[in-house]
Parts: sequence; structure tokens; C-alpha cells
Amino acid sequence: MRVAVLSSAGKDSTYACWWALMQGWSVEALVTVHITSDDSMMFQMPNTSLAGLQAASMGVPWLPVLSDGVEESEIADLEGAVSGGSDVQAAFACVIADSPQIEFPDDLSLQDAALDVDALVVGALRSDYQKTRIERMCERLGLISYCPLWHHSPEGHMSSLVEHGFDVRIVSVSSDGLGEEWLGARLDEETLSNLTTAARTHRFNLDGEGGEFETIVVGAPLMPQSIEISGRPEWLGRRGVWTLDHACLSLQ
Repeated sequence: MRVAVLSSAGKDSTYACWWALMQGWSVEALVTVHITSDDSMMFQMPNTSLAGLQAASMGVPWLPVLSDGVEESEIADLEGAVSGGSDVQAAFACVIADSPQIEFPDDLSLQDAALDVDALVVGALRSDYQKTRIERMCERLGLISYCPLWHHSPEGHMSSLVEHGFDVRIVSVSSDGLGEEWLGARLDEETLSNLTTAARTHRFNLDGEGGEFETIVVGAPLMPQSIEISGRPEWLGRRGVWTLDHACLSLQ
């Protein structure tokens, strides 16, 4: 089975990619939607360009896709890119301009042609809005849509990330119970325990599926090279972001 993975560089898509590899499938490319506006109904926004470093670490091509985040056109932008109808070099140039803090390696391979795959793997957890639109797109393109994490228990999913050695960092928070101290925090047994307590107390989703927090993955079993990062928290009253100052692949 030849597959592409819709990747935001966050915990769910990275785990879904690892799941595909564990099936013995060949991951042919990572596909990342880069939002050029201030909002998106479907896709994660902070630090998604790090998926390019994940692809370089894995040794697979990267397909950056530009979208202005307009609800009616987001899936059309993705569909056009998957079928080979977008200017990948122009998209990459836009990513570089928008993410100057990311040091992309010279040997990064871009997916310049239509994807020659059997399926698209997506890390959707419980968003019917996203899952339904992806499935309809795949049906139009003659692809299978896989959502291996669909309706997994939050406790099981988060514990599995820690157990299997995913280096997950929290890069935005927007929920009661999640303060500035969480920005940049690494998910481990201690922080997961604290996060679980906060989620129960303040009644938010432990896996962040309601937008309570967003993540990046800088190390994982599927990444021979980890990603070195530096950054700083920015607190904005009742929410905050961890601003990335620099990112590059670690030396082997």
C-alpha cells in the first residue's frame, strides 16, 4: 500500500503516519496545508511548516499546499495539490517567506507531481466536518481515506504518545486551566498527569480536540533525526502561543 499522510507536524498526524508505517505501508509523501490567512475551519495553523523538517528526517517528499483558509475553498486547494494542479515551488517559496526561522535542509525533496498513491492517511480524532470532507475528496480522486485515530479514547491516545517516545510540545493554549506555564511544555508522564487533572477540573478535552491546545512533534520513532527548536512563550491574557525562533534538523 502506497500512501500519503496529511501532516500538520502535530501529535495526531505524526502518530497517524507512524501507524501507517507500522502496517508495512510505504509513505510516499507528507502533505501540509499552509494557511495564508488568520483562520481555518479544517487545518491547524501554528508551526505547520515543521512538517517539512519531519519529511526531510523521514527521507520522503513534502507537498506544501497554500490555502487562504476560506471555508468553501480549503478542500479544493488540497484536492488540486494532491492531483498535481498546484505550483509547489511557489508554495514552498511562500512557506520560506512566512517561516524564516525554519532552516530547511538543502536535500529536502518537494513533491512536484501528482501523488501516485493508493490512500491518504489523516490524523482526525472526532471532527466529522474534517473527516467527511476528506473522504469526499478521496472518493473523487479514487483514493482510500484512512483515519486510524478516529474516536480513539483521549486517555489511550495521549498515553500512547508518551509510551512510544513521541517528543510532543504544546505550542498554543486557549482554555481555562491551561496557563502560560504550559507553553513549550513537553508531554511526558508527569505533564500528562497534570494535564489529565486540569482537563477533569476544567472540563476540556484531554487530547485538545476542541482546540484547547495545539502541538508540534520534534522527535518520534519514525524520525531518524529529531528537530532542534528554540522559542519563547507569548501570553495574550487568557490564551497564549509559543513562538518559534529557530528550528533545524539535529546533527546525526
